[in-house]
Amino acid sequence: MSGAAQIPLRNIWLLFLYAADMVQLRDRFDHDVEEARDLPELLGRLLTTVVAQRLRRNLSRGYRVRSATLSRVRGRIHLLTTETRQLMDRGQIACSFDEHTMDTPRNRLVRAALSYLAGRIANADVAHLCRSASGDFGRMGVSASRPSRAEMAVDQIGRNETADRFMVALATMVFDAVIPSQTAGSMSGAQPEEQQHLVRRLFERAVGNALRLELTGLGWAVKQGRRIQWPYEGLSQGMAAILPGMQTDIELTHIGQGRRIIIDTKFTRIFTKSDYRDAMLKSGYLYQMYAYLRTQERLDDKASLCSEGILLHPQVGEAVDEVMVVQGHTMRAKTIDLMALPDAFEAQLRTIVSAAVEDRAGHASPTTLKTVV
Repeated sequence: MSGAAQIPLRNIWLLFLYAADMVQLRDRFDHDVEEARDLPELLGRLLTTVVAQRLRRNLSRGYRVRSATLSRVRGRIHLLTTETRQLMDRGQIACSFDEHTMDTPRNRLVRAALSYLAGRIANADVAHLCRSASGDFGRMGVSASRPSRAEMAVDQIGRNETADRFMVALATMVFDAVIPSQTAGSMSGAQPEEQQHLVRRLFERAVGNALRLELTGLGWAVKQGRRIQWPYEGLSQGMAAILPGMQTDIELTHIGQGRRIIIDTKFTRIFTKSDYRDAMLKSGYLYQMYAYLRTQERLDDKASLCSEGILLHPQVGEAVDEVMVVQGHTMRAKTIDLMALPDAFEAQLRTIVSAAVEDRAGHASPTTLKTVV
């Protein structure tokens, strides 16, 4: 979203908590959120606070395979090495074994994030805390190299390791640079395309998790990032290589009610201009939603014949909540105010649920939406 939009730092923080599925922590760091002047400083304050707590209770450990020549058997014996080097004659044996280590991918990621922040935070005190915490990790045997995505994928964090999940989520956000151009707690100006993508993903994950939290126990299933297929009947030899894929942002399904709702989050202004009108919905987004709804129709799937779609945008100017029905499919265009006060902002996340699951009868006189030609 470009332009002069000003997103309060507290609201960016709330989006992050929803996206990281840790909204239960939203009231625990109010002081840090209020004191921070920009996002890097906030991340530095939070990360050093969490790291200090983890160091008091010891960092989590992992295992690594180590090979060594020992005077006693430990783990697996390497017979070939032992024989070729005639180690038995000297009372030794070649072994490989698992040993505890704090030099795990998650701990390396956190140390790398602390070092990264230390050079980018204007507040000297917070930058010093980051450097000090990074040094503490080093003295405990954690190396300074940032782990690869593959290494992080192997280092699975358990369901009960909440402290580690939060620490790793913060460290990941540092390198994702979700909002890199922060000044005095606000975001302004255009962002590079890849940064826009990251912001959009944060918005999408936050909305998806907010829906899941609100709809749990009400018969709704929430899926994010589901790939859907074109219903083609014939495919030329070269078409498969050039056919674009389709992937929904958020999909809600209620089997009992036979309802399916697709929500597409767009981190852009909801309106565009033409030579004749100052505010119109963007045709490409409507065509995309139309394709999501109509291409998935199947006679043996009643929910697909009347599936619904919501285009969700950040609010710029007046709020928008308009709806129409096209060939049996309800399509809604809605905005959410990312600049609202924190309580109102979180309440809006909840209203997305009511907008999504309200009775269809409430749309007796849908507004006709005009698109760009």
